[in-house]
Amino acid sequence: MPGLIGRKIGMTSVFSADGKNVPCTVIEAGPCVVTQVKTVEKDGYKAVQLGFAEAKEKNTSKPMMGVFKKAGTTPKRHLAEFKFDEEYNLGDTITVDIFNDVQFVDVVGTSKGKGFQGVIKRHGFGGVGQSTHGQDDRARKPGSIGACSYPAKVFKGLRMAGHMGNERVTTQNLRVLKVIPEHNLILVKGSVAGYNGSTVLIEK
Repeated sequence: MPGLIGRKIGMTSVFSADGKNVPCTVIEAGPCVVTQVKTVEKDGYKAVQLGFAEAKEKNTSKPMMGVFKKAGTTPKRHLAEFKFDEEYNLGDTITVDIFNDVQFVDVVGTSKGKGFQGVIKRHGFGGVGQSTHGQDDRARKPGSIGACSYPAKVFKGLRMAGHMGNERVTTQNLRVLKVIPEHNLILVKGSVAGYNGSTVLIEK
């Protein structure tokens, strides 16, 4: 799908035409530079690789420096591929204007990392007063996890303590409230996964 790489600025709210206060997320979308053009003949599929945010040359590998020099642009920090119906050439700049006539978008982000968490925070177990099976005097523990003598094992996927957050999350069908081309901003209704300043992908 066509789209852009962007940066989550933060959340705010705007008033709709009928006076309702609507929560929204502000995203800096682009401008993105075309760094590679994938073709069916050469790569087996058709896509456009975009670059976003400046990077230092010393932090860029030599192969990637060759890609950027061929495109006639400075090193970029973030790269992503999108499928466009339009034809683009190396070095072309794509701005937030592509969302002018779009009503809904999908936003892909990385959720906030919360480290190693227990079953109450991670899965919403009951805890005190709603003790799960096998619970005795430990208020925030998972309780019994085993089965009977048959099958005598713990099944995969059992809800237990573990790493929480820091996952790729796609929020679909967010309404586009406003596009501000002069500041490369797009306002979408609702929340988007990730912390303020994190990189997101906006897709039509």
